[in-house]
Amino acid sequence: MTILTVCIFSFNRGRYLRNCVESIRTCIPEADIVIFDDNSDDPETLAYLEEAAVSCRIVEPGEIGTIKHGGLYHNMNAALDLLRDRSLLCFLQDDTQLVRPVSYSEMNEMDELLDRTPGPGFVHPCFIRGIDLSKRPVTTLAGPASAFFYRQDTGQSAGIHYSDLVVFKPGRLIAAGWRFHQSEPANDRQAKELFGMMAYMWLPFAMWLPEVPAYRGKKKTLGLRLAEKKKQVGFYPFRLLSDDEVERTREQEPPRLPVAEDFLECTSGSPPKPWTYNPLTGLRLLKHLNNLEVAFRRWFKL
Repeated sequence: MTILTVCIFSFNRGRYLRNCVESIRTCIPEADIVIFDDNSDDPETLAYLEEAAVSCRIVEPGEIGTIKHGGLYHNMNAALDLLRDRSLLCFLQDDTQLVRPVSYSEMNEMDELLDRTPGPGFVHPCFIRGIDLSKRPVTTLAGPASAFFYRQDTGQSAGIHYSDLVVFKPGRLIAAGWRFHQSEPANDRQAKELFGMMAYMWLPFAMWLPEVPAYRGKKKTLGLRLAEKKKQVGFYPFRLLSDDEVERTREQEPPRLPVAEDFLECTSGSPPKPWTYNPLTGLRLLKHLNNLEVAFRRWFKL
């Protein structure tokens, strides 16, 4: 049995899902991949799921005994229950990818770190988003081992003790009585109570893709459509870090804060920096327009 199982939570983003799976196959060939698809109906996504089923396990809401309700956090709980006997789980989403190879020794180090009691319940495998630094600078604290650090708590609602993209030991979570709640802030509060701070990696191995459009099939508001046009949303996969880049980063003293824009490059042109991960970020007028239309639809049940 492989030490790492990667769970990808998917909905109607076939091109992105393919990129995510292929990045895992390239960077961690021995990893098991389980795709939790939330009833996608986009033809491109359905075609890829059929193709991926040859080498990945596909779990859908209709599968008896697994997912009962659908939705991201219900699917996370289904993954926890279904894969409770696995050594190490990594949760990703279809609009993310791996950006460098991950060695067995690294996986083993995470496994041992997450087995400590007391000790962190989660490792965050992603780079820090540059856009977030303008609102809340990151102050690093000594971590549980040299490859990791903690973030000083400055009052944010999530990201200190928990993130939706994490590595963890399912058996330890189950033993602690963990169940995924329906928001990141709620899970962050639970993680604070049960485990303490989440460990960040000085050399992360995964990242959200920037400027991803809303999933196919979503009924977009005028505000969202205008925001996507302004942000130049599209498909911007990352180039994998070279062995030399990885080694230089490992050897750097003191280590650099792992901000995505400082380390990663997109393969097919790059959207303006700092990258954003929601088309409405930083566009106050269009955000208000979007919220107004959403409220209007809700009131009149459109």
